[in-house]
Amino acid sequence: MQLTLPISFLMGQTPMELFVHGGIIMWPILLVSFVAVTAVVERVLFMVTESTRRQPAVVEQMLAKVEQGDADGAVKIGAPSKDYVARVLVYALTHREHSLTNAFTRAANQELNRFQRGIAVLDTCITISPLLGLLGTVTGMMSTFGALGEGDIGANAGKITGGVGEALIATAAGLGIAIVGLLPYNVLNARVEEARHNITDAANALELTMKKEAHGRS
Repeated sequence: MQLTLPISFLMGQTPMELFVHGGIIMWPILLVSFVAVTAVVERVLFMVTESTRRQPAVVEQMLAKVEQGDADGAVKIGAPSKDYVARVLVYALTHREHSLTNAFTRAANQELNRFQRGIAVLDTCITISPLLGLLGTVTGMMSTFGALGEGDIGANAGKITGGVGEALIATAAGLGIAIVGLLPYNVLNARVEEARHNITDAANALELTMKKEAHGRS
């Protein structure tokens, strides 16, 4: 009977009723879920935009110009492009006379920072939501034991069931946010690694191309 009471308490309720019965801890859980959704939507829009701006052909044209010894021509080709790899190459070639490696590293870090922005927020939401659910479990069980301590279990059955229900609702909500947030988090991290790979590949290609051009002149 004691095990079936919380289950019957949770069945047949609307989301709003579950939110109310989840206790005060549901408010910070709601806030965390809103922040997580906002971060995911913003990052997805960013990733989609960057994907549409990719111009691998422009990058290849720039490398071809560098191989021909025309670095300024490569900069002119890449300057109008919104491709993040092309922007890194343009910055590196523009500052090649001072330090090509440092210029490339600085530009690459700036682009990768753009890709990583917001992911830390999502990571925090995934981490903190189960903890908030656990806190709701603690507060719910405190309410249950408080009702048990009043003596008349039959008269306080509603309070006991309410406390257990509060614990279950808060735990489920916190775990739900974390579980749902893991998929976009991993996908976004995979896109960051893809961008890192593309930039690293462009760095290696630029270095090889410049060495070939220097070897050809010698």
